[in-house]
Amino acid sequence: MHLSQLILAAAIAAGLQTAAAETAPAAASPAAAVELISRDALFGNPEKASVQMSPDGKYLSWVAPLDGVLNIWVAPADDLAKAKAITDDKARGIRQYFWSYRSGTLLYLRDTGGDEDFHLFSVDLASGTRRDLSPYPKTRAQFEQASHLHPDHVLVGMNDRDAKWHDIYKVSLADGKRELVQKNEQEIAGYLTDADFKVRLAQKSRADGGTDVLEPDGKGGWKKSEEIPFSDSLTTSLLGYTTDGKQRYLADSRQRDTSALYGVDASGKKTLIAEDKRADIGTTLLADPRSGVAQAVLVDYQKPEWKVLDPAIAKDLETLRGIGPGTAWVSTRTLDDKTWIVAYSAAETPAVYYRYDRTAGPGGKLTKLFSARPALEGKPLVPMWPQAIKARDGLELVSYLSLPKGADANNDGKADKPVPLVLLVHGGPWARDGYGYNGNHQWLANRGYAVLSVNYRGSTGFGKNFVGKADLQWAKSMHDDLLDAVDWAVKSGVTRKDDVAIMGGSYGGYATLVGVTFTPDTFKCGVDIVGPSNLNTLLSTIPPYWAAFFEQFAKRVGDPRTEDGKKLLAERSPLSRVDAIRKPLLIGQGANDPRVKQDESDQIVKAMKAKNIPVTYVLFPDEGHGFARPANNKAFNAVAEGFLSQCLGGRAQPIGEDFKGSSISVPEGSANVPGLAEALKSHTQEVKK
Repeated sequence: MHLSQLILAAAIAAGLQTAAAETAPAAASPAAAVELISRDALFGNPEKASVQMSPDGKYLSWVAPLDGVLNIWVAPADDLAKAKAITDDKARGIRQYFWSYRSGTLLYLRDTGGDEDFHLFSVDLASGTRRDLSPYPKTRAQFEQASHLHPDHVLVGMNDRDAKWHDIYKVSLADGKRELVQKNEQEIAGYLTDADFKVRLAQKSRADGGTDVLEPDGKGGWKKSEEIPFSDSLTTSLLGYTTDGKQRYLADSRQRDTSALYGVDASGKKTLIAEDKRADIGTTLLADPRSGVAQAVLVDYQKPEWKVLDPAIAKDLETLRGIGPGTAWVSTRTLDDKTWIVAYSAAETPAVYYRYDRTAGPGGKLTKLFSARPALEGKPLVPMWPQAIKARDGLELVSYLSLPKGADANNDGKADKPVPLVLLVHGGPWARDGYGYNGNHQWLANRGYAVLSVNYRGSTGFGKNFVGKADLQWAKSMHDDLLDAVDWAVKSGVTRKDDVAIMGGSYGGYATLVGVTFTPDTFKCGVDIVGPSNLNTLLSTIPPYWAAFFEQFAKRVGDPRTEDGKKLLAERSPLSRVDAIRKPLLIGQGANDPRVKQDESDQIVKAMKAKNIPVTYVLFPDEGHGFARPANNKAFNAVAEGFLSQCLGGRAQPIGEDFKGSSISVPEGSANVPGLAEALKSHTQEVKK
């Protein structure tokens, strides 16, 4: 991958931000006098997002609704009034797109119903022709690379030959024809190519969970050049080459704790470029669009900040820092590097997009283009306060707290009086929470709840030791970290011990189920979104293209191939403790989820029904691992809002029209949430794939 592309995913993400109670609800929160922000403003379609510029500087593009569905719009860079939609998706919408180096040709990815079998499509602006570049059934395309050295082609990984492994193809943007570059017959987890489309390195997973880094042996085969031990496997990654192929970059934690950015020259000499003792760095870079030379690297401990590597862009980044106290992400740079598109956001500011003209005088010129969610401008959004919470064993947990305005009158980050708390647990678990605009934090705080997000052990970004402390600790010390964070919130006066809900998606959904089964007295209620309930069935049904990652699951979660492993997985599965559930539980699931199958939710709902334990189960037939369609996300949050209000006593906007356009169904427990059964009676289900 060319280094100038590494920032793209983060920039896109910046613009697209998804049993009856045993006790009486908590007293009404102090948010009553604060304006209620509508769910549509928070979770409906953004007005404009994912703003980019073509490499030649001729076009500006973004995603925006077309008849209520997100599509790609393009305008001449010097005449935005001539913008027009170049796609007409009528179902899930388009969220991932990028420009090729072929003039006027744009690429996007789309799956069907959330199945994650993404196809890569091209659009030619001149002719309007749209082409599927991976037109094969049950195929997941992986965009590998575009290069200005080969503007008429792109590299694409496809697994149509073998569902487990991706072959690499050179695909023509003119006619869609593909040419095999690398056939994957050695169970290669991934390849590293250079700007000339040459395969330079490969990574092969080992049985011990580590990785062998391979290089061509000159005879058509491979030879091992280095090893990445299991302990470094989630904190060491090969990044890419400079355009001339003479230097490659890697984020490396070997012989250290936090990963650092290194450069490796043609002789194999490895040079430290940047490091931070507190946090992993190196994977998010700014690189010169022509040379591919790294110019800045993102450092993110409690808040993200750019570390300048090349003085040539120091003044540029200084100008961007002047936008405000948040973070500026450079989503695209033209090939001549005269124009950048910048996405700026902060905790209280959803993404705002700027055009930055570097050559327009000293310090360049910033021109505001669009706000992703202008409906939120002037609304009572709240700050996010980084916290360093000590776990019981002394481990420092970087966490983020948002408080309702009524609970923090002087805006100092300290609660004036206790309010109900929602513990919002991130997925992964090999991911992290971070500082910045968070729609869920704003939504819940506006309803009167304190919101706490915790980077429990196993979260990435804080070194390999932090990750390793979570091995085989699902429902054990990983959960203890969450309990310790709740204890901190109680002792700090943020909340009361009996006024805490737990909520999360994926691993966060699992943590929710663990919360209501393993520690049933800690949480007043739980909201589980696509969380696994049975770890044995979870690991037996992972997608085939995750084969290279399986040893990570086996060694970090539990090995379903051994009797001891099966026993451990059963012990750590919430399904094994259904009898303990005595607090209200809401479950949300996508029927097409390839990671956490619908059966994970079905199993625990069935077990609860068999024991006459109430549960509310919300199912979307056109969703996968999470709710990508804004209509569905908004619909689920309408249910969750009523559920939490009944449990914790916060405010709730009536469901109203928030089911419109969604595919929501409620197989179980519609009577458990105020207004839900009535709203379903008048709702016409709209399934879009």
